[in-house]
Order: sequence, then structure tokens, then C-alpha cells
Amino acid sequence: MSVQEVVDAFVARGARLTEATFRKYVQLGLIPRSTRVGRKGKHRGSQGLYPSTAVRQIDHIRRLMGQGISIEDIQREFLFVRGDVDALERQLERIYSALERAMEARHADAQDVGGGASATGATGSERGALGEARVVGADLLSRLEAIERRLALRARMARAVV
Repeated sequence: MSVQEVVDAFVARGARLTEATFRKYVQLGLIPRSTRVGRKGKHRGSQGLYPSTAVRQIDHIRRLMGQGISIEDIQREFLFVRGDVDALERQLERIYSALERAMEARHADAQDVGGGASATGATGSERGALGEARVVGADLLSRLEAIERRLALRARMARAVV
């Protein structure tokens, strides 16, 4: 999503969000940085795109601020690794996709050479290994998110006691 698309998503719901506020959240590390994507056409440059999770992240930041929690506390206690976990998830997906494309290319090459998955084609064990890697990656992400939630809950409970 572009910055404008994120801002428009909030405007459509009747919530106010400016590009300046969005960029401030990015600078403070509350939202992951954009991924630059080239635009089609000659001399069109590139555009920064943000994951769709940025909308949920902003909602979460606003809820915390509505509870009287400062941005500094949000950075330190609540969202300190959220952006990194989101970036890890996107990176893992890029790796899985690249491996799948390589397997498909090898399979197509093997079909052209003489049929079937040969030494150059993707085997069932390679596909199975990639499936297992996806499961392990999803489990890792789930565990990291659970740890972060527990730490955030402890921080909230500590604030409530004070």
C-alpha cells in the first residue's frame, strides 16, 4: 500500500491521519519502512509501498495513545519488535516464493529435456522440505508474536499497578 492508500483507508473510516503523522510513525520505528517498487514506464522512478499490516499497526498505536501511553513508551514497551517480526514474515515469503520459482523452472527444464523430475527438476522431497520450512517459519513467527504479546501484557499490567 502506498502512503496515500493508507491515509485514504483511515479517511474512509472517518478517522483522521495525515501523511506527516504516518511518516513520523515510520521515522520512530512504529511502522516498518517501505519497500521501493519501480513504476512501469520510462523515467517514472519508484514508489514506497507499505505492508497492509501498517493499518492495523496504526490502529494499535492510536488505541495505546488513547489509553494515555506516550509514544516513547509505545516504542519501548509495546511495539519494540513488531516491525521486525513483520519484516521477517515478508522476507520469509520472498524466500519461499523464490524457491518455488526455482523449482518450477527446473521442473519445466526437466520436462523439456525428457520428462519427469530428474536431477535438474524439483523432486517431491524438495517440495516437501519447502512445505516443512513454511510450517517451521509460521511456528517461529507465531512464537515470536506470543512472546511479544506476553511482554506487552506485563508492561500494561505494570502500568496499571502504578
